Amino acid sequence: MESGSFDVLVIGAGHAGCEAALAAARMGLRTALVTGAREAIARMSCNPAIGGLAKGQLVRELDALGGAMGRVTDDAGIQFRLLNRSKGPAVQSPRAQCDRRRYSDTMRQIVESTPLLEIVEGLVGRIQVERAEAPGYASAAAGIVTEDGRELRARAIVLTPGTFMRGLMHVGDEKREGGRFGEAPARRISENLAALGFTLGRLKTGTPPRLDAHTIDFSNLAVQPGDDPPVPFSFDTERIGRPQVLCHLTHTTHETHRIVRENAHRAPMFSGAIQGTGPRYCPSLEDKVMRFPEVESHRIYLEPEGAGTDEIYPNGISTSIPADVQEAFVRTIPGLANVRITRYGYAVEYDFAPTHQIHPTLETKRVEGLYFAGQICGTSGYEEAAVQGFVAGVNAALKLSGKDPFVLDRSEAYIGVLVDDLVTKEIKEPYRMFTSQAEYRLLLRQDNADRRLRRHGYRLGLVSKPTYDKTLDKERLIQEALALLRRRHADGVPLDQIVRRPGMTLAEVWPRDLPALAADVAQQVEIECKYAGYVERQAKQVERFKEAEGKRIPSDLDYLAIQELSAEARSKLALVRPASLGQATRLAGVSPADIGVLRVHLKKRSG
Repeated sequence: MESGSFDVLVIGAGHAGCEAALAAARMGLRTALVTGAREAIARMSCNPAIGGLAKGQLVRELDALGGAMGRVTDDAGIQFRLLNRSKGPAVQSPRAQCDRRRYSDTMRQIVESTPLLEIVEGLVGRIQVERAEAPGYASAAAGIVTEDGRELRARAIVLTPGTFMRGLMHVGDEKREGGRFGEAPARRISENLAALGFTLGRLKTGTPPRLDAHTIDFSNLAVQPGDDPPVPFSFDTERIGRPQVLCHLTHTTHETHRIVRENAHRAPMFSGAIQGTGPRYCPSLEDKVMRFPEVESHRIYLEPEGAGTDEIYPNGISTSIPADVQEAFVRTIPGLANVRITRYGYAVEYDFAPTHQIHPTLETKRVEGLYFAGQICGTSGYEEAAVQGFVAGVNAALKLSGKDPFVLDRSEAYIGVLVDDLVTKEIKEPYRMFTSQAEYRLLLRQDNADRRLRRHGYRLGLVSKPTYDKTLDKERLIQEALALLRRRHADGVPLDQIVRRPGMTLAEVWPRDLPALAADVAQQVEIECKYAGYVERQAKQVERFKEAEGKRIPSDLDYLAIQELSAEARSKLALVRPASLGQATRLAGVSPADIGVLRVHLKKRSG
């Protein structure tokens, strides 16, 4: 491989960058993963946990497509739980607490051993562009120049800078430049993107103090064990064999809240020092105390940061309040009276690029061959970043290979919901995935991600034939079992009446003269039976959705010239440039009347 010359450059080696680089290299493209430090690859900046509500679906979908996060989680996980077990399968999600160091080490080993993938250590100074050949672009990606003057050429660039673009960390009135604790910010990229014509905004996130486990009194705290047996993330992991660690539950007190309230004026969120918008769904402790004064106590989960470390992550007290106040309020929490803080919590502000500037492929609209993924797109979370990196890396490889793009829609995957939300909604705060955002969530369950998406991974060359054949065999057994149940339980009885009583299992109705089904097959058959009516209803909704999505809108349509549209609709449509009529319906400010006008206009245009 010629030094300095690649097909794809991936800037940033966080969770988005790793998945982007692995996908592009495995699809046959010479790829460089550019990072400030090799040991920082896949570092877990906040809680070393993967999955959770809706996030678990993203990771299982990524695994079905051939991504790495699920397999690495199974290797590094120290406690596994399937959330919402008492609820229906549509909202159940896996979550794993991981060993922070092992996760990073395992991912780095995968990256280092992948053919066609080279790690380049260095900080990026600027993105180089040249004249665009394709219409509609202001320029085209040509490579990068590092801060020490090295030039790396490539026809496609995936930018995954995380929280590093003009990153600024806050602890009380103390400010320090950096994307995360102990690491310098990326200053020049923001200036470079602005010079290329991109609009940038400012967001904020935060992290709690870390605690020394030896100084915590766990004796009176509620124990939070993992599942037995644990449910793996990857469909290829047969079982999790290692022992699981315990987590513990505690809570804030009246005294905790008093200290926070009396010192809120010293918190950068309330003093005006922080300008970026933080996440509503994951507020800091001071935000929770001030916004919800009627709430007397907030839960705190004490979660180990690894099997071989004594550091504890107190999930639920993210803060940027001054260090002396952190010392005071932490010791008012049950079990933490004598605790030692090993690292203070902090907030970090960073630049992002509002997502009206990207296509559903995650390629930017201004610079051909430049892709954004992760927190630069206004999202938060390792899982959201990873799936975006995968989508960007795959599409960069497909474009360079002259093949059709890879875009999942809202009816196919949570990944499709995430990307569609990014390109159609105005991102004003860090975005995270929730099950409520997936209107077809009964079809998009975490347990059937392999049945939905393995074919795409196989087509892309990211899933092996033996692995895909296993999925085909599983599907065949599921359909055979469903057909058999229909025959044995006779004459027109709907599937949802066969396994109908609450708590009834498939084993109770499975014909005794037939062999037992494998656990994963039995699970799918049982769900298909119990929810047959709902599944059929959602399938019909998907048909209507597909019809609207099939009405494509020409990329060069002049919305400003369609005077029958409202002024707000003309402005929003011209800004976002939706790919389909269905996508246009999801834009804020575009009314049903505007959609009617657009439908008539498209019909006239097509003749």
